[in-house]
Amino acid sequence: MINSQEKTMTIEDRIEQARESAHQAGEKFGKTSPEFAVAMEILEELHQEAGHQRSAKPQNSLERFCDDNPDSPECLLYDS
Repeated sequence: MINSQEKTMTIEDRIEQARESAHQAGEKFGKTSPEFAVAMEILEELHQEAGHQRSAKPQNSLERFCDDNPDSPECLLYDS
């Protein structure tokens, strides 16, 4: 389960955390260990996600509001 601190972390924070975990795994288990390989894979995936987020179309203020408040009257969609 994700705790509230993890929800508020930015992708940059998560990358830094993964970088530190990879460094620790390399120091503890060695650079050829499966633990280090997994830590590096997680770090690479976070870097890829950060790239996707940077290239994604930025949302306007209404889109961000509706993402956070989908049941708000401003965000409801009606069939015609």
